[in-house]
Amino acid sequence: LHVFIPFNFLTVAKNLHDTSEPTSYEEASTSANSTTWHLAMESEMNSIRKNQTWDLVELPKNQRDVLCKWVYRLKEPPNSDTPKIKARLVAKGFRQEYGVDFDEIFSLVVKMTTLCFMLNVMATENLELIQLDVKTTLLHGDLEEKIYMEQSKGFVVFIQEHLVDRLKKSLYSL
Repeated sequence: LHVFIPFNFLTVAKNLHDTSEPTSYEEASTSANSTTWHLAMESEMNSIRKNQTWDLVELPKNQRDVLCKWVYRLKEPPNSDTPKIKARLVAKGFRQEYGVDFDEIFSLVVKMTTLCFMLNVMATENLELIQLDVKTTLLHGDLEEKIYMEQSKGFVVFIQEHLVDRLKKSLYSL
């Protein structure tokens, strides 16, 4: 059972200026700022649950699950002395095998020609450009393929440790 804990990460982040980013779940869990990193992971898991990114299921016979990893970042926003704390759950999609786990590989990145076209239209029409960051943009892409992933460290469901996540939506690095 996971409970959402409302928390202001910026308050705790003031103490993180001299801290390096953990490279693993184990390192984040044993660091002096383990509570802060865990709250960032909890926030990520709440977003994943809210977007109904996966279902917990038995791994079918003759199927393999992909591994996952926590990635941690301290981001320095412009005009701020307080770093933003990020924890992202990423799939280790490189374990997929052609003809077994996937049919296509694609990336949700805009093509340069599309960007140039949009900037040209904006300049021609004298439009204003506004940039924004969508926190969970990759978690909204529906998957047609059947992809299974191990449960993430720190968030394995009690008494259901043998189950895996059947991804319904895209996850980072998939």
